[in-house]
Amino acid sequence: MAEITTVTFDLWQTLLLDELDLGHARALVRLEGAQVAIATAGKEFSIEHVRSAYDSCFQQCRNIRDKGLDVDFREQVSIFVDHIEPGLANGLDRIVMDEIADIYADSFLAHPPPAHVDALTVLQGVKDMGLKMGLISNTGMTPGFTFRHYMEERGMLDYFHTLIFSDEVKLAKPANEIFTIALEALGSTPEQTIHVGDHVINDVVGPKRCGMKTIWISGFYERDDPNDPESEPDITVTGLTEVLPAVAKLAGLSLAG
Repeated sequence: MAEITTVTFDLWQTLLLDELDLGHARALVRLEGAQVAIATAGKEFSIEHVRSAYDSCFQQCRNIRDKGLDVDFREQVSIFVDHIEPGLANGLDRIVMDEIADIYADSFLAHPPPAHVDALTVLQGVKDMGLKMGLISNTGMTPGFTFRHYMEERGMLDYFHTLIFSDEVKLAKPANEIFTIALEALGSTPEQTIHVGDHVINDVVGPKRCGMKTIWISGFYERDDPNDPESEPDITVTGLTEVLPAVAKLAGLSLAG
C-alpha cells in the first residue's frame, strides 16, 4: 500500500459554508451592478430582464461544467452580458465590461460565506501530520482570484502547496484531468492522496475514479444509490471536525498532541 503524503480539499461546503440567502444577495449585487453599468452606455434593461440573463448564464455554465469543462471568468461575464442582449459584450466599452466584471467578482466579498469554524484547526492538524495539501474547487460564479484573496484574509492560503480553480484551468470536477493537474503540481500519485469534500459526484466518484482515497462530508448531498460502490467513500464524516481523525486513520498516522 502506498504511503499517504497528500490531502486535497474541496472548498464550498467543506472549508466554506454557504447559504442560499448569501447566494441570492451576491446575485442581486451582480444584477444591479450590471444594470447600472450598462445604463451608462445608454442601454436600459429591467432588473427582471437582467435576472433572466443571469439565470441563463448560470445554466449555460453549469451545462459546460457537467461535461467536465469550465469557462474562464471573463468569458463567463461575457456570456452573462450577451444573454442580456446578443453581441452586447463586444459592443460595450472595455471600461464598462471591466466594471461589470469587478462587480461580478467583488459581490462574493460583499456577501462572503463564512469559513468553517474548524477550518484552520483542521488545516493545521493536517500540516502537523507532515502531509502536503492542495485545493481543488469548481468556482461557480466567483473567480479563483477572489477565492485566493478571501482565503489569504482568513489565514488559510499558506497551508496549500497548490490551488486549482476550475475557471483558471477550464476543467471542472469530476473530470479526471482536474485531479491529475493538482496531483502533478503536488508531486503526488493518486494512491498517495486523500480527497476531502461534500459533493458525492465531484468529491467521491471523481477522485475515486482517479485512484484517490476519499473522505465524504455528508449532510449537503445524498448518494443516489447507497449500494453503488463507485460512490462509496473510504470514510464518511458528518462535519469538517471529524476530518482530522479520518485522515489519520487512512494515513496510518497519529494525531499531534
